Amino acid sequence: QVQLVESGGGSVQSGGSLRLSCAASRYTYGSVCMGWFRQAPGKEREGVAAIDSDGSTSYADSVKGRFTIAQDNAKNTLYLQMNSLKPEDTAMYYCAADGPPLKRTYYSGGYYFQMPAISDFGSWGQGTQVTVSS
Repeated sequence: QVQLVESGGGSVQSGGSLRLSCAASRYTYGSVCMGWFRQAPGKEREGVAAIDSDGSTSYADSVKGRFTIAQDNAKNTLYLQMNSLKPEDTAMYYCAADGPPLKRTYYSGGYYFQMPAISDFGSWGQGTQVTVSS
């Protein structure tokens, strides 16, 4: 397993931005997919965004157009840029690694990459809190 440490969480007002970082203890080559998940009080953990080793990405519908996932292999770091934050984005955000390749799902208009399940990831960070006030 790889050790993951998240940072960058905090408190912002609605409409604000934050950038989360996830530092890996070693080069994550071989960890085909990395992702961000979140869990709000009283709710189940849900997928937010994932990125494949070839740069393919997947986003939850609730964050499309507002959040961007990226990785810097030279720094062994995963990022989540969060813009236009809403109160409903308030949650503990977790970084995950050692996930499977993103799967394509085809529909009449093309295809999209499906967000892997929580159980598909083998390594997890401790989380960083994001609080958005209205």
